[in-house]
Amino acid sequence: MSEVMMSSFYYDGHYQKVTKKIQDYINSAPDFISIQTEGSTRAAGDAIESLISKKFNIYLEDWCQEYSSSFERRAMADIAFTDKEGFYSIVDVKTHRVDTTFNRPNLTSVNRLARFYESDKNVFTLLMVKYEIEKTSIKVREVVFSPIEYFDWSCLTIGALGWGQIQLINSNNIKINDGYSRKDWMLEFCDVMSNFYPKEIQKITEERIGKFNNLRKLWELKDDIWS
Repeated sequence: MSEVMMSSFYYDGHYQKVTKKIQDYINSAPDFISIQTEGSTRAAGDAIESLISKKFNIYLEDWCQEYSSSFERRAMADIAFTDKEGFYSIVDVKTHRVDTTFNRPNLTSVNRLARFYESDKNVFTLLMVKYEIEKTSIKVREVVFSPIEYFDWSCLTIGALGWGQIQLINSNNIKINDGYSRKDWMLEFCDVMSNFYPKEIQKITEERIGKFNNLRKLWELKDDIWS
């Protein structure tokens, strides 16, 4: 039998202590957006992410053995750490302005996650900061910090890009199942994808192939004035 591996940082609840520290830290920071950018959600999000990357390893305390905050923009991680038990967590930092209406962010490619979770020592974690902007002041209302396998499938969906993208249905409505089994979540993940792909094939057949069949019929009726 394979060795049983379970991260104490996540499954014993130590990760939950980080959320309050991040929320208190951002809310106590001096105003960090200018009058010129006070209406910019992008500027606020970038500023929040920058603040987090500078302090995140400190809030992990003795759990953090190695830490990195330097990644390419298209990487799975914004920050990453290896804990004292040897688990490697990559953290995708998301920000959500609570007074916006459309909130369906991509989390990661289904193919990337499948490959990453080939190792039981890898953890893909989402850090979501929900905030409001009051002139040049940012007020954090909630911080969600959790491995993806704690996210209930009722708040997730698959977007049709490449192999597929795991998305939050609505950042305002996130359901977390603390301590949920990774095996059970991954089995549900496989079921979701098994249902997703046939629907995509049908969509391609009906919409895309149909579109060009109709286009061909239109071109067959045209006079050939270019010959």
